[in-house]
Amino acid sequence: MIEIIAKLVKGPVYFSGEMVECLVTFSNPPNPVHQISQSHSDIFESLAWASAQIHCQCTTNEKTVLIDKLNVNVRSTAINADTAFAPWQQENGHVVMNTKPKILFCDLKLSPGESKTYVYRETIPSDSPPSYKGQALNYSYKITIGTQRVNTAIKLLRVPLRVLSLSVLPESSICNDSVDLRPNNPFLETQHKETPLDVALQTLQNLTARRSPNFYNVTNGRGRVVRFCLFKNSYKLGEDIVGTFDFSNATSTCVQVSVALQSEEHVAEEYRRGKSWSPVLISYNKHHEVCLGLKYSQLVLPIPLHVTPDFSNDFVKLKWRLHFEFVTTTKPVEMPDGSTMSWQGPSTLDVETMVWDLPLRIHPTTIPRNTMQQTKYTTVL
Repeated sequence: MIEIIAKLVKGPVYFSGEMVECLVTFSNPPNPVHQISQSHSDIFESLAWASAQIHCQCTTNEKTVLIDKLNVNVRSTAINADTAFAPWQQENGHVVMNTKPKILFCDLKLSPGESKTYVYRETIPSDSPPSYKGQALNYSYKITIGTQRVNTAIKLLRVPLRVLSLSVLPESSICNDSVDLRPNNPFLETQHKETPLDVALQTLQNLTARRSPNFYNVTNGRGRVVRFCLFKNSYKLGEDIVGTFDFSNATSTCVQVSVALQSEEHVAEEYRRGKSWSPVLISYNKHHEVCLGLKYSQLVLPIPLHVTPDFSNDFVKLKWRLHFEFVTTTKPVEMPDGSTMSWQGPSTLDVETMVWDLPLRIHPTTIPRNTMQQTKYTTVL
């Protein structure tokens, strides 16, 4: 019996363009004390070969996507799709990205209690799509480690990954006016040479750290409802969306306000099934507040870490927005003045609901490697 253990050194989350490092250990457990070997050949366990490869699998919802047309284009854009080691053939969907398989060893013999560890390193292509689980289409990444005894079937060990794409970031020249937020040591004699990944991460940091308050006057047929301020339009995963509501100069009374963070999944027109198609909307965190009588209020809406940031390709586009719902009265509400000791609110109100959508950008976040637990997967051959 051979035990195979795969462990991701940096954890399960990576950026496109980043190198993945995986330790693969092959172990032959020690024989029980009561077991007596019948021949010299029983002492060793032999493996013919082992190799590893990263691939991205695309699965689609046949109710909303023209799968046959999508699959033709997917096959034409995938690289290295015709190698002898093709582990994705046992899965649903089709491969959209796969690296060249790398051989870990050939003809390995392990005595009882012996183990061998090999390091698999591979760089995720910078133009790879992000990991995504949507209603119409999914992208999932795996490292597949295959090994085989002589004249036996291939045994596969799959290690899932999450990939965050940096390809949607603007060119670094766009953010040249931003302050460089990296720590700088003037006493270092040699400066670290920047890689494309370093430049992309710095662009991400400058883009999401820049604050530029934007004010929006929300109105309806009876006048101003609220003045809303959003402190910036570009956010990272895990950040809080912070804004303020100013009702002090409103001419239309707002009774309550709800704000939801929503994703919009748009499938390219040529791959849609049916003519009556609309974007798929999914709501995440929501803010709800009764604001009758308030002059000021605030919005704090956290962005979940598990969602997929903005991205687009030839098949699908994912966008984000804030969805507002304002409940306003159709008639003025008489509010108490400063001299009133107590006030009884009206038992009924004639109201109407007004909706408003505000687009925003969500980007990947830097990965706290030191707080991540190492990911380990095991199988037995």
